[in-house]
Amino acid sequence: MPAAIEIEESTVASRTMNIAASRQKGREMTLGTSPKLDYHLFGISNEEQTEMKIVVAMDSFKGSLSAVRACEIVAESISSIIPGAEIIIKPMADGGEGTAQAMIAAGNGQWVEKTVTGPLPDMRVCAGFGWFASERTAVVEMASASGLELLSPDLQNPLKTTTYGTGQLITAAERYGAGRILLAVGGSATVDGGVGAAMAMGWKFLDKEGKEIGLGGGQLPLIVRIISPTKPNRAAVEVLCDVDNPLCGDHGAAKVYGPQKGATEEMVELLERGLLHLAEAARVQLGCDVKNLPGAGAAGGLAAGAAAFMDAQLVSGIETVMSQSRLGQSVAGADWVITGEGRFDRQSLRGKVVSGVAQTAKDAGAKAVVLAGQVLLEPREYRALGIVEALGCASEQTDLQYAMENSEKLLAEAAKNCAMKHLCG
Repeated sequence: MPAAIEIEESTVASRTMNIAASRQKGREMTLGTSPKLDYHLFGISNEEQTEMKIVVAMDSFKGSLSAVRACEIVAESISSIIPGAEIIIKPMADGGEGTAQAMIAAGNGQWVEKTVTGPLPDMRVCAGFGWFASERTAVVEMASASGLELLSPDLQNPLKTTTYGTGQLITAAERYGAGRILLAVGGSATVDGGVGAAMAMGWKFLDKEGKEIGLGGGQLPLIVRIISPTKPNRAAVEVLCDVDNPLCGDHGAAKVYGPQKGATEEMVELLERGLLHLAEAARVQLGCDVKNLPGAGAAGGLAAGAAAFMDAQLVSGIETVMSQSRLGQSVAGADWVITGEGRFDRQSLRGKVVSGVAQTAKDAGAKAVVLAGQVLLEPREYRALGIVEALGCASEQTDLQYAMENSEKLLAEAAKNCAMKHLCG
């Protein structure tokens, strides 16, 4: 277990985007600080009347654009074609990387920085959580403390990686005053069943000699006794899931996600045995059966650990983000809703950002368009969701490296084409 460290803190107010002030050709969009509104009017003054209301609710384009940046680009591009439109931006996420920042931007939250243990026990990283004071709600994004992107490929080893830093963030959020904690679990480097996080929160996992086990997925088979903390967490924890994988088995955390985190075949088998052992120990000693719980395999079993050691509920990531960001209220009365992501495929139709936003638009009587890096669905497949059209930023012939390096330009062009083809009619 890492030595105790002093947790450093700083609070950074969320920034609202004011693009109307930077419409001059060739200028970058500027960032203002006015918190007056949770949406942004582009190209008009407050006194002017608008003829069209458009909501831009984009997911990130993984590896190239954050959800916030994607929304900015689309909004500015549409504004250049339809200068009188009212455009509301609501960055979206479904529990993966970028969830906290998207929710902060969409809901006037704050980022609270914390220095915690990284994905390896000897690492220290600058992480944090999103804070929504009026609701006493914190958004903890495990990738900021225990994420795969924090490690170079040669250091990726789920036998050693830990969620300890994520547990430190949860504890810090509760001490900050959170009564509700939303745990975003995408992008993990770990397969430790959430044991590391639980250890940071006061749980003890003892081996046959009565000593505490070490950190990392490779330590799970050593667990003989589980001891709960004298002061359990009081905040209600909700795990934002976008997968339904169980903890163990062919579709579980080790076999499906272990290789993506650096596990060899031998490591996968060891991790699988460890997760099975943990599940049985939790069932016998705690009366909590997480082995076949849908979604328990998320983040290398962190979701299972959260259910067993934090009494957490596993919930839909996109539904929770949309509710917290009040997307439905923004979409009410909208003419068009623009959403999108890097790759629009069949997975997008199952509990992801695009499907959630499209359904919200449909329920409100608004028309929806998808802008994506790649569109891999036929029109008949997405029109059932009420999506008018899905426009790709790149063709099948476009080089992937070129598309990644020019993602801003390609998305801007797609947004302008969308405005001219659909929104101006």
